[in-house]
Amino acid sequence: MWPLQGSPGSAGGTNLNRQELSSVRNQSKNEARLTGKVVLDAMGSDHAPHPEIDGALAAARDFGVTVILVGQPEKVEPELRRCGWRGDGDRGIELVEAAEVIGMGEPVASSVRRKKKSSLRVGTRLVKEGKADGFISAGNTGAAMATAKMVLGMLPGVDRPALAALIPTKSTKPTLLLDVGANSECKPHHLVQFAIMGDAYSRAVLGTIGPVVGLMSIGEEEAKGNDLTKEAFPLLREMSSLNFMGNVEGRDVFSGAVDVIVTDGFTGNVMLKLSEGLTDAMLSMIKRELTASAVTKAGAMLAKPAFRNIKKRLDYSEHGGAPLLGVRQIVIIGHGSSNSRAIRNAIRNVKEFSESRAGAAIEAGIAETNARHTLVEAQAV
Repeated sequence: MWPLQGSPGSAGGTNLNRQELSSVRNQSKNEARLTGKVVLDAMGSDHAPHPEIDGALAAARDFGVTVILVGQPEKVEPELRRCGWRGDGDRGIELVEAAEVIGMGEPVASSVRRKKKSSLRVGTRLVKEGKADGFISAGNTGAAMATAKMVLGMLPGVDRPALAALIPTKSTKPTLLLDVGANSECKPHHLVQFAIMGDAYSRAVLGTIGPVVGLMSIGEEEAKGNDLTKEAFPLLREMSSLNFMGNVEGRDVFSGAVDVIVTDGFTGNVMLKLSEGLTDAMLSMIKRELTASAVTKAGAMLAKPAFRNIKKRLDYSEHGGAPLLGVRQIVIIGHGSSNSRAIRNAIRNVKEFSESRAGAAIEAGIAETNARHTLVEAQAV
């Protein structure tokens, strides 16, 4: 049996009784008032700080939020001035200095420890201090995850955070895939925790009732897969709080048959990048065929609204970035290639995430599942 926070045998755990569980359930009533502010790493993306500045200005205008840009003033402020920014608070933008930057190619562990004035460290600290509702970075994913885990801390009962991505499907609803890159190597009980977090996020943020959860493998049968999936399958099946349907295959990802798919971060990242590449290739092929002749061009004009809607559903920038589930506060990690639209929508995601109190729902889901599992174990003794 895998150890849970508060269960017998979990190192340093504390038993969750019904009173504590009730406290977690009611936590949102006692949460601090939302600030209406979002912290954005201005030094993160491949073309920083231009996408960050443009995205921040658009989000402040469209969503009524205040965006705190964190970065090196000598690089960020001149670009802000060119956009007509006059100082802190103007056009919904504030600037906070961060003297250091952790680059994409830098080693994660040493850089996070050594660069205490990095935009990642300064930004997450602002969130921890209650000065903003969430943090966004399109920079080094590993460094962002490590910094969030170190500064913000983990939810009780969660060993590792997971990156969750929305995958478009042929149905009207996307599928939530996690992990997509935070943990290249996982143990079976990590996949169970990912499933619990994905289930809670799907309910709270996406509004899914009774999300169907699947385990990514190479066949539907329980006996198929590698050691990780074979050991995780019975653990997921035991979780009565989850609507676990069993193994799913790669072809099921885009069918919409499942709401949440769990896998290790290595496999999930390959799946995510493959789907993005396939989307780009498919759209390019369609465009080429539609412009091949006068007849197809005429048909394309008639079908233009439909193609525009499809392109919008497949565009990663519509989602902005991937939420890092499992840390105590809201963190969104975007592509290094994020454009201003992706940054804008990532800020929108933080706003929606915070207003839905999804963090409390995820924590309550983890606590409730762990408490129920502990009670079952105690009754079996």
